Amino acid sequence: MWDDLSREAVEYGDDNEVRAILNAVCEQTGMGFAAVARVTEDRWIACQVVDKIEFGMKPGDELEIKKTICNEIRQSGEMVVIDRVAEHVDWRTHPVPVLYGFESYVSIPIVLADGQFFGTLCAIDPEPRRLTATATVGVLAGYARRLEEILAGQS
Repeated sequence: MWDDLSREAVEYGDDNEVRAILNAVCEQTGMGFAAVARVTEDRWIACQVVDKIEFGMKPGDELEIKKTICNEIRQSGEMVVIDRVAEHVDWRTHPVPVLYGFESYVSIPIVLADGQFFGTLCAIDPEPRRLTATATVGVLAGYARRLEEILAGQS
C-alpha cells in the first residue's frame, strides 16, 4: 500500500521522457540498471526504473535509506561515479556495494529550481564500466539537469 509520497514519486516517474533518459543512460554506459529515485531524509523510493539485470525493482519500490549511497549524496550534494568498486580506495570496503552486488555505480543529485533536493539519477551494474571519463560524466550530468526540468514541470 502506497502513501502520498510513494504515489507522488511514481507519478513523477510515469513520463515517457524519463523512461527514455533511463534507457539512454543504460545504452550509453553499458549499465544494466538505472533509476530516478525520490530521496528524503528517511526514504528512498523508485520513481522509474530500467532493469536489465534483474535487480528486481519497479516504480514505487523502496530501499532502506541508510543502506544507499544516494543518502550520502543527499547529505553532500555531490555526485558519485565509480568505474570499479574493487579498485576504488574510498568504496571497496563500503557496505552498500557488497550488499547490492554492484561493481560500477553512478548517482547524480537532482535538485529542483527552488533548491530543494528531489533525489538522484542513479545506475548500477555488477560489472565494471568506464564511467569517469569527462565526456561520460558530462552526458550523465546533462541527463540529470533534464530530469530536473521535467520534474519541475510536473509540480
